[in-house]
Amino acid sequence: MASLMVVGADHLGNIQEKLVTQGFENVLHIDGRKVQVVKRSIPEHIDIILVLTDYINHNLAKVIKQKAKESNKPVFYCKRSWSSIQKVLCNFSKLNCQEKTYS
Repeated sequence: MASLMVVGADHLGNIQEKLVTQGFENVLHIDGRKVQVVKRSIPEHIDIILVLTDYINHNLAKVIKQKAKESNKPVFYCKRSWSSIQKVLCNFSKLNCQEKTYS
């Protein structure tokens, strides 16, 4: 299974649980509030990086992008809403992505 690092947002709420149901075995959340986060490296076991754009500063986004490129890991950007996150992840890997049909 895949490991995901989420950067941004103070709390993920039920998003973390939904990510697990989508097949992510390990979800690492970094809020991005503290200055020291910029110096943090991306763990080796992480497969995908998800940046929540409405809760992150430009400098951290730039640093994450650079570190991901150096470690050859895909980075995706979206808003902190489940619909945005699911859309990005479905476009990437077709993870349990079934369209809801309403009668």
